[in-house]
Amino acid sequence: MCGIVGYIGKRDSQDILIEGLKKLEYRGYDSAGIAVFTTNGLEIKKSKGRLAVLEDKLRDEPLQGSVGIGHTRWATHGKPSDVNSHPHTDNSAKFSVVHNGIVENYLDLKDELTAKGHRFVSETDTEVISHLVADEYDGNIVEAVQRAVKRMRGAFALGVLTEFEPERLVAVRFASPLVIGVGEGENFIGSDIPAILEHTRNVYILNDGEMAVLTRNGVELMTTEGEFISKEIYHVDWDLVTAEKAGFDHFMLKEIYEQPKAYRDTMLGRIAEDGKSVNLQELKMTEDYVKTIRKVHIVACGTAYHAGMVGKTVIESLARIPVETDVASEYRYRSPIITPDTLVIVVSQSGETADTLAALREAKRNGARVLAITNVVGSSVAREADDVLVTLAGPEIAVASTKAYTSQLIVFYLFGLHLAGILGTKDEATVAGIIAAMNELPEQVESILENAPVLKQVAESISHHKSLFFIGRGVDYAVAQEGSLKLKEISYIHSEAYAAGELKHGTLALIEDGIPVIALVTQEELYEKTLSNIKEVKARGAHVLGLANAGSEVEVGKSVDELFAIPKTLPLLTPALSVVPLQLISYYASLALGHDVDKPRNLAKSVTVE
Repeated sequence: MCGIVGYIGKRDSQDILIEGLKKLEYRGYDSAGIAVFTTNGLEIKKSKGRLAVLEDKLRDEPLQGSVGIGHTRWATHGKPSDVNSHPHTDNSAKFSVVHNGIVENYLDLKDELTAKGHRFVSETDTEVISHLVADEYDGNIVEAVQRAVKRMRGAFALGVLTEFEPERLVAVRFASPLVIGVGEGENFIGSDIPAILEHTRNVYILNDGEMAVLTRNGVELMTTEGEFISKEIYHVDWDLVTAEKAGFDHFMLKEIYEQPKAYRDTMLGRIAEDGKSVNLQELKMTEDYVKTIRKVHIVACGTAYHAGMVGKTVIESLARIPVETDVASEYRYRSPIITPDTLVIVVSQSGETADTLAALREAKRNGARVLAITNVVGSSVAREADDVLVTLAGPEIAVASTKAYTSQLIVFYLFGLHLAGILGTKDEATVAGIIAAMNELPEQVESILENAPVLKQVAESISHHKSLFFIGRGVDYAVAQEGSLKLKEISYIHSEAYAAGELKHGTLALIEDGIPVIALVTQEELYEKTLSNIKEVKARGAHVLGLANAGSEVEVGKSVDELFAIPKTLPLLTPALSVVPLQLISYYASLALGHDVDKPRNLAKSVTVE
């Protein structure tokens, strides 16, 4: 949820920390701060608001020194404020900590420390860590951090400095991502690789329960129990160009337009040359195992959950295996029935989503095999799952997910076809037909993007309303939910998605004159029923935008006020096309309202707390 960066070397640290934090603002941006060892000792500057506020403060009062830590925050404990911003210190101001995650037992620790005379000034759980480390310190900062961590419960990535040992920077990971950058005469820490990529391409990726001690000339890796460990350096072979806007006004718009490439990349090498089968060599699960699967659980959060809803239909349709979908934050608390013949699929763009990671661990505790679908190689879910299918969407910077979602759909199609090939539930001709249609998807998305100006006009009209509805049946309903979420996330317009057949069961009470309704009508077998539902809302004064297949304009056009046609594809594949106009409508509606498209209020990209 928050972003951490740290530096120890020979250069001035302030600029390095600030530039690193800029690469991490997608993780949080309601406040920011840095701590630097200066000639006056450990000095801290922090501010509520975007990073630019901190930059202004440092312009007038720079912190000069070659060792420091920085943080950009997404609030979990305490409202955004200067005092709640990181880094935090103890009462002596000799210890400083930056933290990503949550300390679940911080109130108990706070009570213990208060009884010892410690005084707290913020509402955060992180401040407790700085006091705890100070309380444990006896001349060795590494051992103090190890003892402190043993007393903490929760999820945390830490960067720790003390004025008593200014030549060491300590980093710890427990359930929150943290990487170590290795340079020449300098070393770095960061919540994510882009934060340090400008300075080094060689990184260590810490696992849970591991820590690093950084000096100017080296990095020591160990467990929090003090056992030294060795790791291979991971060499990053992508560059910062992929994270630039490339001429687009916003990252979200750039990422919407990158979807054709993301489709192609995600399919690349996974379809046989003859186009008749899918080849998922990265899977460890054997054909014999596949034949034992009796049910599938798909578990995810937010947009990834909506991808899972489409995935349910894909797997049931292609492989004829029953599938349940679950919101990850509810999954382990409902005591799900998990047996050895259950395959659990967890979906997470970042691979660090705390609720999804907890669901993964619950599934494994109960003996299930777990398949992870993620966009981040080396992420926690990727490391802990039995099998991994990576979505090759590339870095996604905007908080609202677009290309990661559609790449997840592509992976579900590939996996469904993989299962069908093994189980024989679809003949070769049917599989080949689906693959051929999938290969057409990138160009079809490009044709939708060419008509973006039409959708911009629709969005500008919608932006004048306080509320609207999305309706659809079958996979159209799953896409309607994603369209509704996207609009709420970035435009802050209230919207609801309903299975069109449910309207008569209460929702029609909310339909009034002029209210916008976006109706998805792409499932040919359900045309008549969906058109009947459209007539129900029209009769009550709704203004309806129909989203339909090319070729059905006349039939659907009679029942709606406006129509946008998407290229015709197989019914099962329509979500990979129909969601794109909804993404554009959300983008342009947010733009019309003057909102920060890439960084919507109260949201963060990577949700690493439960």
